[in-house]
Amino acid sequence: MPEDGQADTEPQAVRFVLSDRQRLAWLRLWRAENVGPATFRDLINHCGSAEQALAMLPELSTRGGRRRHPHIPSEEEAAAELEAIAAHGARLIGIGEPDYPPLLRLADQAPPLVTVTGEPSVLQTPAVAIVGSRNASMAGLTMARRLASELGEQGHAIVSGLARGIDGAAHEAALATGTIAVLAGGPDKPYPPENVDLLARIEREGKGCSITEMPFGWQPRAKDFPRRNRVIAGLSMALVVVEAAARSGSLTSARLAGELGRLVLAVPGSPLDPRAHGTNTLIRDGATLVRSADDVIEAISPLDPAAEFYQPPPAPMELTAMMALPPDDDAREKVLALLGPTPVAVDELIVEAGLGAPQMFLIIMELDLAGRIERHSGNRVSLLVPAP
Repeated sequence: MPEDGQADTEPQAVRFVLSDRQRLAWLRLWRAENVGPATFRDLINHCGSAEQALAMLPELSTRGGRRRHPHIPSEEEAAAELEAIAAHGARLIGIGEPDYPPLLRLADQAPPLVTVTGEPSVLQTPAVAIVGSRNASMAGLTMARRLASELGEQGHAIVSGLARGIDGAAHEAALATGTIAVLAGGPDKPYPPENVDLLARIEREGKGCSITEMPFGWQPRAKDFPRRNRVIAGLSMALVVVEAAARSGSLTSARLAGELGRLVLAVPGSPLDPRAHGTNTLIRDGATLVRSADDVIEAISPLDPAAEFYQPPPAPMELTAMMALPPDDDAREKVLALLGPTPVAVDELIVEAGLGAPQMFLIIMELDLAGRIERHSGNRVSLLVPAP
């Protein structure tokens, strides 16, 4: 069994559970500067354990061109966050552990650790996301409630982002059957303030939970909401957009769902209503038209619910050390010269640069730790362009 996990054998499943020491090390690595989901995974693969990765982090970031060592939370800081999470009545769940959401586990940007408050078993229920306009119409709110209620009665958890409007209506209608609120901030920093009472009901009434990848005490910022939207898409087999204006975060969620291979559905609306512009455009571009919950059930029925991704995972992640000789400066500069602001596939970089895959992945990891590149879904990378 890999060094960075424990397992006890059960019929047809391997249960992976982090020890207290490993959970602390994972949290420190996940909260370290410039460590995103893909780099976290690559560090574990390269170094063999989170503790070894923490020890090698300064050297790797320096090789990537960083002039100062990245901030790494101390053991005391990580322990304080774990204590705050426990005091809040929440749990920190690692990817591959039994309570980690099975569909989210398959996403290429899956957060290695999530904080869950409430009933975690709802995360194992086949889920459908319902998102839409904050400034929703009465018809949109009614449709969201009807879809959430009927899908819940059919055994589906309802995922949304706790926003006002469509999100709140969907959560409210699914309280009795199970709903998941994805937060953009820490578990103790819900947004918006008017939905704090709704969140408390989701977390405390026995059928729902909240989930976030952000640290305890983290106040959500504008750039945190796309990360939240990625988790909404990752948790769900399908995403339904009820109302969305031309420039809407719901359309970002739909794009992310499409990138993850999830079904995208939309409720049509009047061409005269700006809140229907986004949904009508999605339908024009190939999204499934939704008139009722039956349309959603029909669309997802081939995936539901005994699909392979709802079975217990055989293992959390590949944790065997993948050692590669450190690349030289010429190799790094060749990769940097090939990169620009447009994302490109790492496989294409390997061919164009004439490097082996282990060396390329090590260069990508070093450059990411140095804050010089940005990772994208589909194993793509781009040069990080500084904000003006």
